[in-house]
Amino acid sequence: MSEKEMPKHYQVMQSEHPGLMKAVSELGKTARAEGPLDEKTVELVQMAAAAALRLEGAVHSHTRRALKAGASREEVHHTLVVLTSTMGFPSVSAALSWARDITD
Repeated sequence: MSEKEMPKHYQVMQSEHPGLMKAVSELGKTARAEGPLDEKTVELVQMAAAAALRLEGAVHSHTRRALKAGASREEVHHTLVVLTSTMGFPSVSAALSWARDITD
């Protein structure tokens, strides 16, 4: 994702706290490298976690990243739908609306 595509808040954080944001980025890279999951799966997992925490911006971000990593619209939506018995229908419905902001 290019700098221009980054959310405004992320850009501000980059500008005001570059050391912190570098450390956060490195932590993410290290966590990904520690196991066998491919990038698409990692992004779907992170999108699901963001949905569970009701983090709209993170659902947007990980939806974009999952699609870029090869996930289909159906895989993104199904990842959220399978959370219904865990998170409940209202939370899943909200998360699906956030994902659809990106997929539709």
